[in-house]
Amino acid sequence: MEKTLMIIKPDAVKARHIGHIISRVEAEHLEITGLCCLHLTREQAEEFYAIHRERPFFEGLIRYITSGPVVVGRLECEGAVEHWRKVIGATDPKKSAPGTLRALYGIDIERNAVHGSDSVENGIVESRFFFPE
Repeated sequence: MEKTLMIIKPDAVKARHIGHIISRVEAEHLEITGLCCLHLTREQAEEFYAIHRERPFFEGLIRYITSGPVVVGRLECEGAVEHWRKVIGATDPKKSAPGTLRALYGIDIERNAVHGSDSVENGIVESRFFFPE
């Protein structure tokens, strides 16, 4: 079974969308095989987002993701990465299809409610970051 990572980001946690998002995960037949709530430290965030270190948005991303608690989940099913990406929608909520999680709960391109792994390989790496096997 394929793995992908879900992060319910600080804006969605603060707005009390956790239950709606988890309900959608279950309705989409994605199996939750790990779940936790935590407040990422700067060091954890920098390690997790290291691939973006040289990009101009890196500092803002780190400030944002450490601004409050997040809910992290490991999701599994056949084709989990692609399926979850369709459920969450485009990075920019304004460009997300109606009914996607980012269209429903995202505020802007930075505060877009949820994270999803962008490849099968990253699904494995990101899942192990939070849920070592």
